[in-house]
Amino acid sequence: TDASGVVKAVMDELFDYFTSMTLPAQVRIALACCLNMCGAVHASDIAILGIHRKPPMIDNKRISGVCELPLAIASCPLGAVKPAKAIVDGVEIKSVKVYRRALYV
Repeated sequence: TDASGVVKAVMDELFDYFTSMTLPAQVRIALACCLNMCGAVHASDIAILGIHRKPPMIDNKRISGVCELPLAIASCPLGAVKPAKAIVDGVEIKSVKVYRRALYV
């Protein structure tokens, strides 16, 4: 799943609760993007778990401009996202590769 889209949708709905302090106690909401749950969603009050039906597609032309590759690689402790090289318009660039087996562990 694309975490940012889900997080935005949830926060759009719950924003008023967090700014008005109308909830009876502090609430923890967590989102995990795969079944590995590295976001510690099991320790939260509300947990949202995204399940990949197929591995995410990588747009090699845009990836280095929209995210920092070392952070993207470090985001998965099980190694589903690894560094890779790709050829775009005849030029070799740094990119990432998603290993399908690690997503469904």
